[in-house]
Amino acid sequence: MTTAHQRPLTTLTHAALLTGRLLRALRRMPTFLVIGLVQPVIWLLLFGQLFRSVVDLPGFRHGDGGFLQFLTPGVVMMTALFASAWAGTTFLQDIDRGVMDRMLTSPASRGAIVIATLGYQAIQTLVQSLIIVAIALAAGARFPGSVSGVGVTLLAAVLLTLIFSALSDTVALLTRQQATLIAISQFTTLPLMFLSSAVMDLGLAPGWVGGVADYNPMEWAVVAAREAMGAHTDWSTVWTHLGLLAAAALVTGLLSTRAFHSYRKQA
Repeated sequence: MTTAHQRPLTTLTHAALLTGRLLRALRRMPTFLVIGLVQPVIWLLLFGQLFRSVVDLPGFRHGDGGFLQFLTPGVVMMTALFASAWAGTTFLQDIDRGVMDRMLTSPASRGAIVIATLGYQAIQTLVQSLIIVAIALAAGARFPGSVSGVGVTLLAAVLLTLIFSALSDTVALLTRQQATLIAISQFTTLPLMFLSSAVMDLGLAPGWVGGVADYNPMEWAVVAAREAMGAHTDWSTVWTHLGLLAAAALVTGLLSTRAFHSYRKQA
């Protein structure tokens, strides 16, 4: 019998094993990882050059390091957002193939099943984010925040991934419909991206956009990363926005857990 002290360790062990299962599938088909980088690299290299003079416009407040330095944190968060919005597909595939039913009849920890999907998405985000930062450096971007700035950027990207992966899992478990998940993902990701400073300084946007951005997790992640990677980091701003992301990740994580319990009762 598992004691109360052993349960957290058992859950983490099962989560690691289930995450390994998903990573092995990714290793066999790395195409998904590569495809997820195509659009961000286009944004980074093409738009980074095409709009590099925009930093000279009056009202552009974060252009000291050039547009590529400004754009990189936004592209990292855009990649995390788009990938995590599809996270629920993993659950839907397991449900359709009968894998979920087998896991529910196994000794696998129920919490570990949810944690594994979030961990898998977080690891994927870390790999993609490091690649994007490396490409930006190769293209000439310089980040005065150095290693600590990159570390904060990775942390913000992971927290953003956890938020939207958990929401995606919630939708998938409650609806069990791929079409519904696709529709909601497409309806939310682009507005969230453009209602933030991911690709353009909000000093050039209408005032109402900045007001909406204050409540946008995408903006919280971008601000934390851009501030940390800049020359004169305001760490109070960084930690405030990371705290908001962590709180949102906790709330959405609880939502996905409740959705999983609901699915178990109906399965």
